[in-house]
Amino acid sequence: MRFCATTKLGLESTVAIQLKQLGIEPVETLDARVLFDGDFDTMARSLLWLRTAERLLLVVGSFEARSFDELFEQTKALDWKPFLSPKTRIHVNGKSAKSTLFSVSDCQSIVKKAIVESLKASYRVDTIPETGEEVIVEVGILKDAVTLALDCCGAGLSRRGYRTFNVPAPLSETLGAGMVMLSRFFPDTPLIDPMCGSGTIPIEAAMIANNIAPSRNRLFSSEAWKFVPSAAFARAREEAHDAERHDKLCIVGRDIDPHCIDLCKKHAKKAGVMLDWKVADVRDLVPERERGVILCNPPYGERLLDEREVKRLYRQMRGVFDRFPGWEKSIITAMRDFETVYGKKADKRRKLSNGGMTCTVYRYFAERPQKRD
Repeated sequence: MRFCATTKLGLESTVAIQLKQLGIEPVETLDARVLFDGDFDTMARSLLWLRTAERLLLVVGSFEARSFDELFEQTKALDWKPFLSPKTRIHVNGKSAKSTLFSVSDCQSIVKKAIVESLKASYRVDTIPETGEEVIVEVGILKDAVTLALDCCGAGLSRRGYRTFNVPAPLSETLGAGMVMLSRFFPDTPLIDPMCGSGTIPIEAAMIANNIAPSRNRLFSSEAWKFVPSAAFARAREEAHDAERHDKLCIVGRDIDPHCIDLCKKHAKKAGVMLDWKVADVRDLVPERERGVILCNPPYGERLLDEREVKRLYRQMRGVFDRFPGWEKSIITAMRDFETVYGKKADKRRKLSNGGMTCTVYRYFAERPQKRD
């Protein structure tokens, strides 16, 4: 079977790396998605382990369509019988970009009708009652190339289940994991998030360091599919449980808001990780190790602080972070002139999306230690 892991723009390489770590070779890496082949065991393992993917889709078919008639006929021609029964409740989601078929609602309606007609012919029935389990069909159209797929997830893969309370402008779990993976973080590396909010970055780093499958404690819509053997998920969860470690980690979360730190402790407990949380102002941050990683998602004007406050904070951050010359630093923000305000050009930049906003991760590499005679 062909699968498609969707992701935020800029995180495709991290998904490809995770697949290779699972022993799965990506077939193709495209904008915001990675394609790969596999069986139901592959599907179950991917759902449990992919940290930076937004969704996993089971591809039913792909074709070119420039009219609604072509969309209907080619959808109807696909073999839906292996996946859908006459009782399946079919829900169709869709998106279209740069296509002549720009009306998403019309495309959804046409695809639904075509699938129903296909099932009627396959099962030789006059009606499809749709009284059984729900299956979500995703319609993706890009430049007249249509992909029809089944959503394996239900709730998106960012819904790990540990973050039950939120703070204003939270970082998604998938983006938090992406920032950790893009940094030079290793399990034995000290890590500090000086403005940790609800704790996403430290918790995701701890799960990576201790090889904890991010979605091990949640359910997926594909577990209710009649054609999927339940043993596939049982095997995947057993494998994930056996792979977990519970090492002591040097991962620190700090925030000036006591309410945030209280939430972090609750979320970390639900995630199964023990970390160092404390109420503290970023200006009081001092290095206790020569080497490490600083990751943060500071407030920015479009969400929390006004522009003047944001600029003052960023200038203060520069003064604090300069105390950590041997540390890698990654800062995500939507402020376009961040480097000017911060007062230093980044060594590397990567554009990402955070809650629908275009952001950039600015990376500052650690200074190399000077050689001694």
